[in-house]
Amino acid sequence: MKDTYLLDNYSINCKGNLIDFSTPKIMGIINLTPDSFYDGGKIKSDKDLLNKVEKFLSQGADFIDIGGYSSRPGAQKVKEEEEIKRIIPNLKLITNAFPDAIISVDTFRSKIAEESLINGASIINDISAWGIDEKLFDVIIKYKCPYVLMHMKGNPSSMQNNPTYNNVTQEIIKFLSNKLKNLQKNGVHDVIIDPGFGFGKSIEHNYKIMSELNQINLLNQPILVGISRKSMIYNLLEINSLKSINGTTALNMYALNNGAKILRVHDIKEAAECIKIYQQLKN
Repeated sequence: MKDTYLLDNYSINCKGNLIDFSTPKIMGIINLTPDSFYDGGKIKSDKDLLNKVEKFLSQGADFIDIGGYSSRPGAQKVKEEEEIKRIIPNLKLITNAFPDAIISVDTFRSKIAEESLINGASIINDISAWGIDEKLFDVIIKYKCPYVLMHMKGNPSSMQNNPTYNNVTQEIIKFLSNKLKNLQKNGVHDVIIDPGFGFGKSIEHNYKIMSELNQINLLNQPILVGISRKSMIYNLLEINSLKSINGTTALNMYALNNGAKILRVHDIKEAAECIKIYQQLKN
């Protein structure tokens, strides 16, 4: 297996812990929402949540990503107070039970990001690149926390209304490059790049980005790929999300071979097996 990228020396600092990417990492998705496209509403109690986190960690998750606002197309808007109620008590619960766990919070709101960082979160995962709440940029600058910088065209309610590009991969790189320079200029260097599969992209756009993923290595930051059980898989294969694990694993292996350093997934065991096979091939 021929490497065409130089990413293995990347690392991010999570509250004094240096996380390197010589081996790709796994980010486990925990949705604290009733309406997420795959697993919304499955966590009904504190016990359910802690059991899921424990399972994820035992299976090899390096990061736990919690979110309280479904960003699927057409999802209901969530008031800030409701998102806080979903995130902060559960974040405290997780950090108390698993003090060594590295928690990422999936939010585009500055207030929730700051409350999360104060209460034990290490990473902010923002789908909007501070395009929805400009104050989020100030929070990231203030705390110098690791930040997932993602590309999205439009907003969650409108992003899938006929998205168009002249060159989707190049436009994403240009967008992320400009945002990255702004972060670095203000002292934020622990930045993870997410091309935003499914966020303002057609199926054709998504596969074009995936086929050209190694071009995004030009940004010289670790790449996160989040395609787990998404419609780009199940619509193409004419199945539903419950049957999409095979397609997810196939795309994750392709992504790893083209520079991905973090797999954001619903299924930890399968992702860990994928990485183990990839590492054996690579070595």
